[in-house]
Amino acid sequence: MAKSTGTPLRILMLHGYTQSGSLFHAKSRALEKHIQKNLPTYSVTLSYPSGPIGLSPSDIPNFTPSSTPSSSNGGTPAEDKPEAFAWWRRSDSIDPPEYVGLEKGLATVARVLVDEGPFDGVIGFSQGACLAAMVTSLLEHDRSKAFAYFSDPANNQQQLVAQLPGGSQQNPQKPPQDTGDKKMVTGIPFPSSFADIAHPPMKFAICYGGFIAPGTRYRAFYEQPKIQTPVLHVLGTLDMIVEETRSRKLIESCAGNPESDGKVLWHPGGHFLPSQRPYLDGAVQFIRLHLEGLDGNGNGKGDDGVGVEHMDVPF
Repeated sequence: MAKSTGTPLRILMLHGYTQSGSLFHAKSRALEKHIQKNLPTYSVTLSYPSGPIGLSPSDIPNFTPSSTPSSSNGGTPAEDKPEAFAWWRRSDSIDPPEYVGLEKGLATVARVLVDEGPFDGVIGFSQGACLAAMVTSLLEHDRSKAFAYFSDPANNQQQLVAQLPGGSQQNPQKPPQDTGDKKMVTGIPFPSSFADIAHPPMKFAICYGGFIAPGTRYRAFYEQPKIQTPVLHVLGTLDMIVEETRSRKLIESCAGNPESDGKVLWHPGGHFLPSQRPYLDGAVQFIRLHLEGLDGNGNGKGDDGVGVEHMDVPF
């Protein structure tokens, strides 16, 4: 947690898969310092919670434990117990993939919103960026209506039939049991941990290396309506962890035309938070715009790290 003096500005920081709040804090210090330096009239508080799901070495791609025991009695090497967490685990044993433990991750964030909020914005990296978009969506007005719609089997039946061989010729009124071996998948219900939260919508979100949650289960986060909160997408042209198509689906799930609206920022690197001045400036200007309605020069805008390129991350 980091602070300065002035008008309160609280930002929720959500780490990536295999990270922790403290590790994300260490990797985002350049961004933290740039926000503080360039928003001197604000008292900046950055909150770094850790995901609720502890990961073992087998969960961490390319993890190589030390051969040196952590104690003289031949105990488990210290590296065999890394401080690594996740907001959920992705299961590919079913189609579409499911985020196992997602409600637990959302509940962790909900507690932080209640205990440390209200927050003005949220910044997330990788899995944390996906989560940041979800949290942003959940805090928008009437988002529960979208969850009610997509959790109704009747509203998913036509899409299911269209996925079947010759689906376009099938009768969309057929009940789910007439779709053969294809299992009906409906949207998840509105997360209970967010049902009674009296937290205002976020003023902004910044997603570094973000992506969309796949499949029918999670459509309500992104559809009817699209995410209305301003979201800045920061992406690496050399990102080998999150495919560009997955990031573009998140971009397309945000209202307006994010690319033409200047809400997509590309950096010439991989899957990490860029620390070069232009990208730090871009983040600060985006924050200032949606706090004050000003650009980086104080003009009115009207109404309108360390890469992990070789990891095969299961999120």
